[in-house]
Amino acid sequence: MTKSISFVWKLIIGISLLLIAFIVSMVFGAADTSLKDLWIAMTSDHANQNSSILREIRLPREIAAMAVGAALAVSGAIMQGITKNPLADPGLLGLTAGANFALALSMALIPSLNYFSIMLICFVGAAIGTILVVGIGMLRKGGNSPLKLVLAGSAVTAFLTAIAEGISLFFHINKNVSMWTSGGLIGTSWGQLKVILPAILIGIIISFLLSRQVTILSLSEDVAVGLGQKTALVKTLLFIVITILAGAAVALVGNMAFIGLMVPHMVRWAAGTDYRFLLPITAIAGGIFMLLADTVARTLNAPYETPVAAIISILGLPFFLLIIKKGGNKFA
Repeated sequence: MTKSISFVWKLIIGISLLLIAFIVSMVFGAADTSLKDLWIAMTSDHANQNSSILREIRLPREIAAMAVGAALAVSGAIMQGITKNPLADPGLLGLTAGANFALALSMALIPSLNYFSIMLICFVGAAIGTILVVGIGMLRKGGNSPLKLVLAGSAVTAFLTAIAEGISLFFHINKNVSMWTSGGLIGTSWGQLKVILPAILIGIIISFLLSRQVTILSLSEDVAVGLGQKTALVKTLLFIVITILAGAAVALVGNMAFIGLMVPHMVRWAAGTDYRFLLPITAIAGGIFMLLADTVARTLNAPYETPVAAIISILGLPFFLLIIKKGGNKFA
C-alpha cells in the first residue's frame, strides 16, 4: 500500500513539474510573451499577435518536444531492460541512424511522399539499423556485451550516416535532408502532430501494458521462461514498440541521441527498477527534459536558435563516459 501511495505521489510531482516546464517553454523565447498571452492563447478564440504566436508556433512545437522526449526515453529504458545493457539508447544503437538513412533515400527517390509515408519509412529504417547492430554483435562470442554493442552501434551509425549524406549530395537534396536530421523542432506543425502523436501514444501505451514482462526480462531470461513467459514473442513485441517510438521521433525531429540513455538512469533512483513504475516516470521525465532543452535552445542565443541536438549531446557525452567509468553493469 505504501509503495502504491508513494508512486502516486511521484506521479503527481512528475506531472506538476511537466506542467511547469511546459509553461516555461511556452512563455520564454525570442518573442516577448507573458503568462497573460499564454492564458489568452489557451482559452480564447480572440487572440492578439503574441497569443497567436504561442498557439500556432510554440504550442505544436512544445507538444512535439514532450512527445519526442517521452518516446526516446521510454524506448531507451526498454532497450536497457531487455538487453541488460546500461549503455543502450536508440541514438547509440543504430535506430535513429537507420531511420535517417531511410528518410534520405525516400526523399531522393520519391520526393512527393506525404508525412504518413515518411513516418512508415522511418519505422523500416529504424528496424534495419537495429538488425544490423544486433547482427554484427552476434558474429562473435560475447558480441552482445554492452561495450561491444555500443561499438557496433557506432560503426553502423557512421556507415548509415555516411550513406545518407552521400545520397543527399548525389541527388542535391542535402539542404532538405539536413533540415530533418539536424535534430530540431523548428517548423513543427499541427498537421505533423496529427500523424506522429497517435503512433507515439500507441507505442507508449503498449510499453506500459508490457512493463511487467520487461521487468522480468531485465532480471533474467531463465526466470522469464520459468514463469511461463513467451520470451521470443515478448521481445518481438517490444522490438516493434521501440521501432515505432524511435521511428516516429526521427520522423518528427531527426537525429536525437542520448535522451534514451540519460533519462532512464536519472529516474531509477526515484522510480526503482520495476518497469511498471519506471516507464511512466521515465515518459514524464523525458518530456520535461526535452522541454527544458528546447527552451535553452531557443533562448541561449535569441533571436537565433541553437541546435537542440547539440545541447543534448553536450550533456549526454559526459553522462555516457560516466557510465563507462562506473563499469556499466552497475547501472543495469
